[in-house]
Amino acid sequence: MLLPVLPTTQDWRALPHGELLRELYRRKPRRAGDILQLRVGRRAETLLSAALLAAETGTFERLQAAGKLARCALEGDPSSLLLWQQGLEAGAAAAGLCATVAALQAAAFSLATFKSRPTPRHRLTRIDLRLSGKLPDLDVTLASAAGNNLARWLTALPPNHLDARGYRRLLGELARSLRVKYTFYGEGRLKRLGAGAFLAVARGNAMRDAGIVHLAYRPRGAGPPAIALVGKGVCFDTGGTNLKAHKGMLDMHIDMEGSAVAVGSLYALHALRSAQAVDCWLAITENRIGPLAYKPQDVVRAHNGTTIQVIHTDAEGRMILADALSIAAAKKPRAIVDYATLTGACVNALTDRYSGAFTNRPKERDLIEAAGRGSGERVWCFPMDADFDTDLESSVADVLQCAVDAKGDHILAARFLNRFVPKAIPWLHLDLSAGARHGGLAHIATEITGFGVRFTLELLRRGWPRKAGA
Repeated sequence: MLLPVLPTTQDWRALPHGELLRELYRRKPRRAGDILQLRVGRRAETLLSAALLAAETGTFERLQAAGKLARCALEGDPSSLLLWQQGLEAGAAAAGLCATVAALQAAAFSLATFKSRPTPRHRLTRIDLRLSGKLPDLDVTLASAAGNNLARWLTALPPNHLDARGYRRLLGELARSLRVKYTFYGEGRLKRLGAGAFLAVARGNAMRDAGIVHLAYRPRGAGPPAIALVGKGVCFDTGGTNLKAHKGMLDMHIDMEGSAVAVGSLYALHALRSAQAVDCWLAITENRIGPLAYKPQDVVRAHNGTTIQVIHTDAEGRMILADALSIAAAKKPRAIVDYATLTGACVNALTDRYSGAFTNRPKERDLIEAAGRGSGERVWCFPMDADFDTDLESSVADVLQCAVDAKGDHILAARFLNRFVPKAIPWLHLDLSAGARHGGLAHIATEITGFGVRFTLELLRRGWPRKAGA
């Protein structure tokens, strides 16, 4: 249940076992986010859990409190829960209940396990809401939770299960179940298209199964794609010729999280039966070491004709995204969002609590950051001034892949990617510095956060991109 930080006498009287809860409440000073827990019944078989919510609080803090409540409520592996609020103002109550539903959906969801003797666990099969009417935004809450769960599930899979071939198979099955169009651009087709940046990264793979997957959601009566979602899908990143050290390589099976967030966002939009057409482009490969692997000082030509001087093979994400963005843009969507666990520099700049945002529409910074606050997936817009391009000037090609030093690499990576999106198309690049965080983030308890699905839905609901002059 949800309560105000200072419940009234009337609030306590309205609650089951309210006097016992009130006594528990009085034992120590209380503040927003605190949880009260009480077992009642003949055999203490019923658990009452209450979270204290401040009247004025942001979405992130609300989700954080809801996450604590959800984890406490699920400790006993209940099969059903009753959720209600008492004493909160109508808007705060609705927001708090939606946050708690999102938290319960996340906490009850199980990531894949490969233990020979998995821990037995009861599944939460029912959440009842005690309401006098319909809960606003419940459909969006459930859709974004499902998309986030899908993104986290994909990201957590081991690299020998979710290699490029396995990923394609899963995406094909998903496309059939959703009845969306699935197209695979294999290495042969990409070579004919001139996608040399992607193919340079894929060269070191032992198997010739890398490629770009296109999922096309086309509701009846929809016109051209309203938005293209583009994701970095590096299923394992060794660093290539510039080989990573052990600790830097250990968790590189999650370097495909950008693509998982793109898929999760498409899934959520499909669940909401969006009236707009959506494209999803997933650049799927590994970045391996081998005799054919690309190397520093190689010069390759991307899909849009730009020549690239390779500096560091561990900057592979921007290489595969360059061609994916260019191919996506060729379909003339009204806007593009790309997602990538792209740079350590963004983590150093923002920590793993925020993700970095970069856009070719700087006047929309306020809208983008407001979508982060509104969704609880907070983003910060970095500068994208043209003079940063001087750090990427090459004497032998059109552009350097990256600078030799790592100074401002997250900004330079965005300026690099900007070359592959036509100026006429509004574009937003998300560097997912909050894609993984020890201890989780907001209502998500797992280290893999699936950051981006809630943000995407909120961004689109707020009308991004606005029409010129709006």
